[in-house]
Amino acid sequence: MIHLDVRRVSGFAGLFLFLLVVLPAAAQRSRGAYKDVKEMPQGPVGERLKELLRVYNADDPAQVRKLVTDAFTAQFRDAFPMDEHVATFAEVFGRNGQVEFYGVRKYDDGGEANETVAIVRSKLSDSWRGFTLIVEPDPPHLIAGLNFSPARLPSDLPPPKKLSESEMLDELKKLVMKLVDAQVFSGTVLVAKDGKVLFSGAYGLACREYNVANKLDTKFNLGSMNKMFTAVAVSQLAQQGKLSFDDKLGKYLSEDWLPRETLDKITIGQLLTHTSGLGSYFTDKFMKSSRAMYRVVDDYKPVVAEEELRFEPGADWGYSNTGFLLLGAVIEKVSGRSYFDYIRENIYKPAGMVNSDSYEMDRFPPNLAFGYSKEREGGHVVYVNNLYKHVIKGGPAGGGFSTVEDLLRFDLALRGHKLLNKEFTENLWTPKPKSPDYGYGFGLSGAEGNRIVGHGGGFPGIASDLDMYLDSGYTVAVMSNYDEGSRAIAQKLREWLTAK
Repeated sequence: MIHLDVRRVSGFAGLFLFLLVVLPAAAQRSRGAYKDVKEMPQGPVGERLKELLRVYNADDPAQVRKLVTDAFTAQFRDAFPMDEHVATFAEVFGRNGQVEFYGVRKYDDGGEANETVAIVRSKLSDSWRGFTLIVEPDPPHLIAGLNFSPARLPSDLPPPKKLSESEMLDELKKLVMKLVDAQVFSGTVLVAKDGKVLFSGAYGLACREYNVANKLDTKFNLGSMNKMFTAVAVSQLAQQGKLSFDDKLGKYLSEDWLPRETLDKITIGQLLTHTSGLGSYFTDKFMKSSRAMYRVVDDYKPVVAEEELRFEPGADWGYSNTGFLLLGAVIEKVSGRSYFDYIRENIYKPAGMVNSDSYEMDRFPPNLAFGYSKEREGGHVVYVNNLYKHVIKGGPAGGGFSTVEDLLRFDLALRGHKLLNKEFTENLWTPKPKSPDYGYGFGLSGAEGNRIVGHGGGFPGIASDLDMYLDSGYTVAVMSNYDEGSRAIAQKLREWLTAK
């Protein structure tokens, strides 16, 4: 349903194209400088955009079906069942409510051909969204792709007003309760300054089937946030002189993973920065196989072995789950231990992360939140859990569990150099070639003097964010068991905390 740019897609999002899950907060790759034109485009593009916004705001399945039938290209329309097209509009509306058109975003690099980015404001969360559509240049000017995603502040608006800490926390409480009441947030929120918790709370249900409430120590799925732990583990081995970021992957892995030619092209550093050219092992073969087949790193060899490079290593940037899975295999080869044992002993334990691990979902770990997506059935909204969509056990690329309190402990351990020395810690969030917005397993954003690093994760029923404000000392952790549930809160806090 959604036209995707892989540079903006997080974690498991490639599995379900009809559910756009973007790299949130500090893990999102920026498209660069831009200006916003505060007027509706003229001609066919403007007419298609008006039609899209009208149908979206109506929140009417019949109108969505008509739009898809009449205004989409045959290729785009037939790429997904009609019910999935309808579900996408309903899901995006459910998270954002009605939107107001603001303007059209123009990127300094010219953007993509035939692409129009409409900037809209969500009335529900008072946040900015980009509705991107690709309209064919020739009559009848059909829509060939759509993308709904978070957006940066319009260029012509003044910077957000700087709030006092107490004012910010008051506004945060109001926002969280508004989203809880609208049934778009269920989860936990934590804000700390220099390690001192300023705000924390748990909302909604961890298990709707048995009416179990979320608590601060409820374990939520991390999605792609495990990539931070994998990057720290690789950096620990580099700090100990057991590997180098310039080493070729072929030094550690054999041809039962990838062809020798590919192994000898890719460096460890390229895997860490998503510049390896590899993609995602969440292939059609994986989707059609039993999740019970994938519990340890080596279990993924059959799906990884079929991968081909999307571009020459080091030539471009493309988000890669396969890259981080292979880093897990490297950790096992170099350390002589399983990936999971290594992470427990060398990251969770020294950081004091007592509620974090890659739990096996068929073993029913205690105090864990199940993930939920909203779907429409017969005109009613129902909550569908993600147990049969997700992996049974997460790993190096994502899918583990943690709590907002443990994420704070991870932040403090990193900044306190309990996991790595100062040089290797700062290397995690230093921009790399072809990867200006992503270091080694950490997203990078913010201006000098107000840097933000961290990662997010998303999947149906999973939305988690960690933002570490390196210069101001703040930590923001938001975890949700609803689709995109954490995003509006993390984005609004970013707006408040970066205001001057």
